[in-house]
Amino acid sequence: MKTLLLFPPQWTPLNPHFSVASLIGQLRKNNYEIIIRDLNIEYYNKILTKEYLQESLDKAFKMKDKLFQSLKTEYTDEKVEADYSEEFKRNLVKYTKIKEFQANKAYEIEDLPGIIEEAVSIMKCKERFYEPQYLIKALNDLDKALEIISLPYHPSQVEFHNYSDPMFKLTYESIKQYCTDKSLNMFYEYFEEVLPSLLEENADLIAISINSSTQIVPGLTLAMLLKKHSNAHISIGGNFFSRLVDSLVERPEFFKLFCNSLVVEEGEKPIVELAKYVEGKIPIEQVPNLLYLKDDKVKINEKTAPLKLNEMHCQDLDGFPLDLYLTPDIVLSIQSSRGCYWQKCSFCDHYFGQNVNTKDINILINEMKTVQEKYGISHFEFIDESISPAYLKMMSSKIIQEGLEVNWFNNARLETEFSKDLLQLASQAGLKMALWGLETGSERIMKLINKGIDFHKRLDILKDSYDAGIWNFAFIFFGFPTETHEEALMTIDMLCNNTDIVNCYGKSIFTLGKHTRLQDEPEKYGITEIMASQDEFSPSYTFKTSTGLDERGISQVANLCTERCNVAYGSPLWMYIRYREIFFLYVCKYGAKEVNECRVG
Repeated sequence: MKTLLLFPPQWTPLNPHFSVASLIGQLRKNNYEIIIRDLNIEYYNKILTKEYLQESLDKAFKMKDKLFQSLKTEYTDEKVEADYSEEFKRNLVKYTKIKEFQANKAYEIEDLPGIIEEAVSIMKCKERFYEPQYLIKALNDLDKALEIISLPYHPSQVEFHNYSDPMFKLTYESIKQYCTDKSLNMFYEYFEEVLPSLLEENADLIAISINSSTQIVPGLTLAMLLKKHSNAHISIGGNFFSRLVDSLVERPEFFKLFCNSLVVEEGEKPIVELAKYVEGKIPIEQVPNLLYLKDDKVKINEKTAPLKLNEMHCQDLDGFPLDLYLTPDIVLSIQSSRGCYWQKCSFCDHYFGQNVNTKDINILINEMKTVQEKYGISHFEFIDESISPAYLKMMSSKIIQEGLEVNWFNNARLETEFSKDLLQLASQAGLKMALWGLETGSERIMKLINKGIDFHKRLDILKDSYDAGIWNFAFIFFGFPTETHEEALMTIDMLCNNTDIVNCYGKSIFTLGKHTRLQDEPEKYGITEIMASQDEFSPSYTFKTSTGLDERGISQVANLCTERCNVAYGSPLWMYIRYREIFFLYVCKYGAKEVNECRVG
């Protein structure tokens, strides 16, 4: 009985993904043979080469004339935009992009294929990675390279941190179209190339982890090809589809095309039971949390209580190509708790499908020791929804007691229990960066969010944190129902007036998730109408409010935030190195104050 675990593109190619490492640990604990392929990092290492860039340029420029002839065939002076086919519109956008690129970026075309491998080398180099002038250039060169790689598939775009296409819709028909049409799918040829090596494993069970919308097209393309060419049981898991069970039940054709089964919610227990089914030890009806096709209908098995963290095996990195990741120092995801201990924020649905439980501190410390001793990894990202003050104190004390030399960052709530003494203790133990939910500058909006923290003491905690040598990353967002322009400006002012203690920020636009508490009482938040998205696989709703910013207004304040913060922060290093894992590594090497004072240009 052999299981092949696959992690498809697209994901930021910096570190191994936690979900797959965790599943491996469980399967190996139960004595199953496991093969792991991180196809995401393999993909980036393949495309970020001189040869692949040159092939992409040749492909794009060769298709330009064909695109033009195709456009001439359908174009007439009498037609308006609505009269043209989607294919015409896509070809027009692609032709225009290639033409402009060829005309305006000849200097990049000439030089970039020859220097892209140097950029990859810098990303992996323990010396030059930590020299800002080299790192910034490498990141910029990677951006340019990925633009070229995406050119034959425009408007599809693969980036270092994203894959998107404005014409793609989260509907079954659109997903099917993108997965089956090679002209739309930049991953298809890559999967055709690696498919023989996957089939050679002769796996009985092939599990594919899809955790983000950026993995839908590549992940399902991979599943489709494997289902067509392999006799293995093809199963899909991951966070994304767990939120869409109602939609999947109505789509038996999804299972006919892409997979034999789909695991929802926490997968550590179901994956072992699924392996038992494939092995012939139990019937499929006994595999918990499983969707599958039977008699042309989608069946849903009963859900089971997930494993407690203390029952789970340590994540297992054996088989991961650690030398391929685009970083000199792996920042490994680790988990001390699941679910949010607060669970009352009105806008959040991160609690969905999770059961709150905490890992015993001794088990956690042993896991960190094991990873450090076995793989030489000393940098960690806690992916907990939030680490409580009490747990942080216990963990920091234990790390110091054990003499464990590690650095980490984690999410935290701006609770007054994060005292100056506690933050200094955590810093001494190795906490280098904290991700805080600052959210908004408006006290009214904060009350509606129901964050459960003291609005007026948040900045005091940030000051104590920074004074302790901890880098403060603040989450903020715009567009909460009924938020006014003036309230949005309060958030911008809050950032601009506190750049000394809000070391960097990440902004987002509010979306109404299908499983948020807010949607249960819409009138309380000024929501007058909630509409299902036209995209059946969308994890969110659209909505209307009685007052507040409209979509255009939200976009304007978000752009204004960027403009004003660019001035207020004054070209800080973090804006140029962009990714939080990277500036975490910089803070580990140079310290929060040194990085905060560093300016570019």
